[in-house]
Amino acid sequence: MLPMNHAYILTLSCPDRTGIVHAVSGFLLERGGNIEEAAQYNDPDTGLFFMRVQFACDQVSETDLRSQLVSLAATFQMTWKLHNTQQPMPAVILVSKEGHCLNDLLFRWKSGLLPIDIRAIVSNHREFYQLAASYNVPFHHIPVSTANKAEAEAKQYEVIQAEGAELVVLARYMQILSDDLCHKLSGRAINIHHSFLPSFKGAKPYYQAHDRGVKLIGATAHYVTADLDEGPIIEQDVARVDHSKTVEALTTQGRDTESQVLARAVKWHSEHRVLLNGHKTVIFK
Repeated sequence: MLPMNHAYILTLSCPDRTGIVHAVSGFLLERGGNIEEAAQYNDPDTGLFFMRVQFACDQVSETDLRSQLVSLAATFQMTWKLHNTQQPMPAVILVSKEGHCLNDLLFRWKSGLLPIDIRAIVSNHREFYQLAASYNVPFHHIPVSTANKAEAEAKQYEVIQAEGAELVVLARYMQILSDDLCHKLSGRAINIHHSFLPSFKGAKPYYQAHDRGVKLIGATAHYVTADLDEGPIIEQDVARVDHSKTVEALTTQGRDTESQVLARAVKWHSEHRVLLNGHKTVIFK
């Protein structure tokens, strides 16, 4: 059996042409690589090719693999990343006063269901410092107001950088990030929101939905961009409801859906299954 630290995931995208799969598989074969999982997709609209390969290799070091991939990538104009599967993705979670998504992520992480390493929790409120302490996760209370928004974001980003976070999860963090912070976190920040937008914007969306007698509620997980709630979508789900549901029941069911959708998005991202394709995503489940 190959040493576990010799397992990798290669993700790439490039202009589509013949021979890409052959070249990648041949490259790995020449270096004693054993492909364990592979998926590819050609987008006919953009002419781009996407690929994810999980493989084991004990004959070439990770450093050499990276240096030798440069030449292959240049041949095909590839954008690529190589990930060591035994290194959980460092993550920081941002949260406000609703803790259902935070609690769900912490439980899944400690249960070994998510390949992430939650290194800090940042909040503009104090509600969840005890929850963070129970999981032995550092808790940073950074109040946010109109007057101190830039200063608060600078402190948040300082925590994110200090922890080496490759993933930032907005687990019901109810503050709009500045364009500057959105750009700094591009491709590595995931947000969750109810899928009533834009019909039910603002406060208490489930109250608005109940008042309108909706038959479906849902949630959307997407990457954070400067365009509010319009980033590339990673996962969505819905749940059927009817007239018998109270506002409280509707809210509870909605929160369950939000938690599940966010957890799936975090899992796929941390397993390097999500590739950006302009304002869309390619997901190799």
